[in-house]
Amino acid sequence: MKQGKIIKGIAGFYYVFVVGSGIYECKARGIFRKHNLKPLVGDDVMIEVLDEEKALGNLVEILPRKNALIRPASANVDQALIIFALEDPKPNGLLLDRFLITMAKAGVPTLVAFNKLDLEKGDEFRDICEQYADAGCEILGLCVRENRGVEELRKKLKGKVTVLAGPSGVGKSSLTNALQDEIHMETGEISRKLARGKNTTRHAQIIPIADDSFLMDTPGFTSFDLADMAKEELGQYYPEFTPFLCDCYFQGCAHINEPKCGVKTALKEGKVSPVRYRHYVSLYEELYEIEKRRYQ
Repeated sequence: MKQGKIIKGIAGFYYVFVVGSGIYECKARGIFRKHNLKPLVGDDVMIEVLDEEKALGNLVEILPRKNALIRPASANVDQALIIFALEDPKPNGLLLDRFLITMAKAGVPTLVAFNKLDLEKGDEFRDICEQYADAGCEILGLCVRENRGVEELRKKLKGKVTVLAGPSGVGKSSLTNALQDEIHMETGEISRKLARGKNTTRHAQIIPIADDSFLMDTPGFTSFDLADMAKEELGQYYPEFTPFLCDCYFQGCAHINEPKCGVKTALKEGKVSPVRYRHYVSLYEELYEIEKRRYQ
């Protein structure tokens, strides 16, 4: 028996990374179906090795999970990392807010990295840091091409499973390659072992970057539907609003049209980012329209 981590699952096969041994292709025992328990990428598992030479095995036990995400379907996520570029393409703040809300609702801490610092034309990075200073996330600057900030980020990924997301063209692949050292060039092995599913783009995949550190690549994980959230719930995921809620005259204040609103007063006084507030209003109106259609 060996303990490992599921790094990809597709077509009934689960690929399990075992420190010091490599990747095993495993099938799950029928008992999992019997108990309606589906193995997830990120699961820590016990496997029974059937053929050491061919690296084949059976998945026999799923160890207790710390957490589980619905989208992407994954388990034991320690933190999330979303990557944007300062330029080419310009960052999408509304998408960033959607991501922060999604992860906050799941209870997953978030790192936000802005790549391509070398293309900065003014004070964009400083402005973003000010806008998101109280948003409950940590913000880092990167220039992967010049290897700036990569080692600092590596330290923050150590010992953790990190969900990686971001729009196309921001440097996710370049960062992933930069984070793999000579000891962990198993990506070639992963590509060969996972050839069965290499043409699919709908499955999360974990890439080991150290024995105890993993990046979860999530193809297509670049848009976030908040349709399952009540509009009244949205404000709690804007932590910078919290200090001013006690100054709202109306209980259940939406912080949009109500008079005597502590959040709007703080906005006027420069204590709340106008950019973040605009995103909040936009998302609130989106949830309002979804709710209205639901009951028509």
